[in-house]
Amino acid sequence: MKVYQTNEIKNIALLGNDGSGKTTLTEALLFESGIIKRRGRITAKNTVSDYFPVEQEYGYSVFSTVFHVEWNGKKLNIIDCPGSDDFVGAAMTALNVTDTAILLLNGQYGPEVGTQNHFRYTEKLGKPVIFLVNQLDHEKCDYDMVLEQLQSIYGSKVVPVQYPLATGPNFNSLIDVLLMKKYSWGPEGGAPTIEDVPAEEMEKATAMHKALVEAAAEHDETLMEKFFEQDSLTEDEMREGIRKGLASRGMFPVFCVCAGKDMGVRRLMEFLGNVVPFVDEMPPVHNTRGEVVKPDSNGPTSLYFFKTAVEPHIGDVQYFKVMSGKVHEGEDFTNADRGSKERIAQIYACAGANRIKVEEMVAGDIGCTVKLKDVHTGNTLNAKGAENRFNFIKYPNSKYSRAIKPLNEADTEKMMVILNRMREEDPTWVIDQSKELRQTIVHGQGEFHLRTLKWRLENNEKLQVKFEEPRIPYRETITKAARADYRHKKQSGGAGQFGEVHLIVEPYYEGMPMPETYKFNGQEFKMNVKGVEEVPLEWGGKLVFVNSIVGGSIDARFMPAILKGIMSRMEQGPLTGSYARDVRVIVYDGKMHPVDSNEISFMLAGRNAFSEAFKNAGPKILEPIYDVEVFVPSDKMGDVMGDLQGRRAMIMGMSSEAGYEKLIAKVPLKEMSSYSTALSSLTGGRASFIMKFASYELVPSDVQDKLIKEFEAKQADE
Repeated sequence: MKVYQTNEIKNIALLGNDGSGKTTLTEALLFESGIIKRRGRITAKNTVSDYFPVEQEYGYSVFSTVFHVEWNGKKLNIIDCPGSDDFVGAAMTALNVTDTAILLLNGQYGPEVGTQNHFRYTEKLGKPVIFLVNQLDHEKCDYDMVLEQLQSIYGSKVVPVQYPLATGPNFNSLIDVLLMKKYSWGPEGGAPTIEDVPAEEMEKATAMHKALVEAAAEHDETLMEKFFEQDSLTEDEMREGIRKGLASRGMFPVFCVCAGKDMGVRRLMEFLGNVVPFVDEMPPVHNTRGEVVKPDSNGPTSLYFFKTAVEPHIGDVQYFKVMSGKVHEGEDFTNADRGSKERIAQIYACAGANRIKVEEMVAGDIGCTVKLKDVHTGNTLNAKGAENRFNFIKYPNSKYSRAIKPLNEADTEKMMVILNRMREEDPTWVIDQSKELRQTIVHGQGEFHLRTLKWRLENNEKLQVKFEEPRIPYRETITKAARADYRHKKQSGGAGQFGEVHLIVEPYYEGMPMPETYKFNGQEFKMNVKGVEEVPLEWGGKLVFVNSIVGGSIDARFMPAILKGIMSRMEQGPLTGSYARDVRVIVYDGKMHPVDSNEISFMLAGRNAFSEAFKNAGPKILEPIYDVEVFVPSDKMGDVMGDLQGRRAMIMGMSSEAGYEKLIAKVPLKEMSSYSTALSSLTGGRASFIMKFASYELVPSDVQDKLIKEFEAKQADE
């Protein structure tokens, strides 16, 4: 295989809703370019994409597949991404390492929720978009309707380059208004018959050609002038204009294919090779120091590893993009993230489960390698003279969480090793061993996302696990000041234990003044502050510990022990065992014994005095509240809003966004536990949502009473 130069390489992400036909299109692209000799079928489980057992079990993509096609002296690296929003991590990765997105549409449905989500990601990253309408042979396909929907959602930037002469089972020809030619195919597809536009289509084709010329001219002043003078552009000028329009997201061309019958695929590849922007025509990437790293094949070599796949009989297959320079077989590198040395023994061009050995790759190219010692997803390898690190991929927040544990407790360590390894393959699986909740939590993008993880643990790793509802990280705080004292006294044979602590607790906020006196039950307590210690809590908020001991009633050496006792109670709050926060504790008096007093005595006295005072200080439970944005079709708005209100949501606002309604709400985490599943069933999978932590707020009193009772019952059982 020849070594392609930077100006001969194009990197493309293939995106689309489940069922839009990405895997079938991949087969057609590979077949037409000669990489495979016959096209596989999903039903036969022999496709280049979807070759992992879990994908064959479920019948659709779980991982992205990296492959390439060679066409007219160009190399097109294409990443076929899963359609389900549960596997959005693969799409985000692909969009970050490619330069153009093809958004594939199922001809019978047009733009779906997946289309909207993927388009939003391209918008965020500023990537060019080509819409590709597939399955034109389906009896329910209506191309004009699809085009109308696209233009109503994305505006006049949507410009058709092709249109079919008929859709449904009779589809076998289309008009290309860029070339002003008619393409038609026999029953087997493949190479088309190319003819002039028939007379009866000339008027429609000419009008669409003119609209395309105008859209192409818009992005280049010279072309615009020429268009005004001559009312037309040459084919090369149109390509140049479309390329500039694509790169600036000033136009979104629409193409047609029937991937299942291999119709329109060659023409698509021709367009991709001729018109789509090259690697060096797109905005360059910045390293972690904010420096621009151009895809310069003569610069120092840096490789960015964006994906890991664990394959049977091979182990880790690591996928990389050459960010700058050139990489050859047998070269030595330094891992910028881990400091270790690596040798790249072999380089491959990717073709799904197949790999084609190459000796060299240059800046902008995408390849893979195997048997690296210590390289993880997101790492950068540098050759001599390069000092880059990259972390430009930002993944969305998790939406669905479950506590996970092995059926056999002895397998816990084994499970953690496997989970951390699986996270290399999909960074949107987030593993959290929560000390607070005393559970191992796996976070993902949806129920199907985590069900896939469980399937793989049980079928690939033969490790039986079970999911449980995760506990909610409640917080405890107080609403008024209270006082308590506690004497710890224990006598047993020799030296005993003795410590007595008198303290006041009150709610704390930043910058709060320190009162000189406190009043409880008509009795006044004067404060004489000797020292203040602010303890920022790992879980948020503060503990402010005030030493107000007068007359040496407690020795200064016992104060750290009292603080330790209070901290241990804050880690397991008195109401529900949750973390306590934002409390000021003033230790103002106590007693000690010349022989029996020690650290443990004062630790226990401090802990118990704090617990008693806390319970008398108007204690309240706080719960985590999340900002939730739901993207929902207009006809389902009422159902979704009603469901949210049943989840104690506070609706903050509504707006329309590209054909969908956007609902903004604040919702308690407790109520979001199975929201992704509920939303999917309410809307037939047509809605999506994102959520992020907002704040801690007081729970309603009925919920608080229920939580306290549950905790007390659990304590009694234990």
